[in-house]
Amino acid sequence: MSDTVRLARISDRPLDPAEVEEAVTGPEHGATVVFTGKVRNHDGGQPVSALEYSAHPQAETFLRRVCAEVSEPYGLPVAAVHRVGPLGIGDLAITVAVAAPHRAEAFTLCAELVDRIKHDVPIWKRQLFADGMSEWVNACG
Repeated sequence: MSDTVRLARISDRPLDPAEVEEAVTGPEHGATVVFTGKVRNHDGGQPVSALEYSAHPQAETFLRRVCAEVSEPYGLPVAAVHRVGPLGIGDLAITVAVAAPHRAEAFTLCAELVDRIKHDVPIWKRQLFADGMSEWVNACG
């Protein structure tokens, strides 16, 4: 794992934002940004009752690679953990942390990392709707 990637994991256990933050914390950094993505109760005007995340067997390798590609040019520490399996409303699906000397670069890098994870890591989401129907989201890309 890269020196800048402090934690990159796919997990079927509840996420702990404190663990992810602690992975990047250091005395040289004045700013730490922690992002938590939670399961919401709606999508596109439809009530959502739960989600299920599935991942490619090598998803953790993809996650590490994305974390390294985003963090190394800046030399800043990052950490990311993504859930798989069944999740209920309010459960954490992803937690990402970035530390930097100043807040602007921490916010920028955190947003870039979350976007890249969503786009480049092979994790698929199945939304379960309150009416019993379901749909796969981003299952083709």
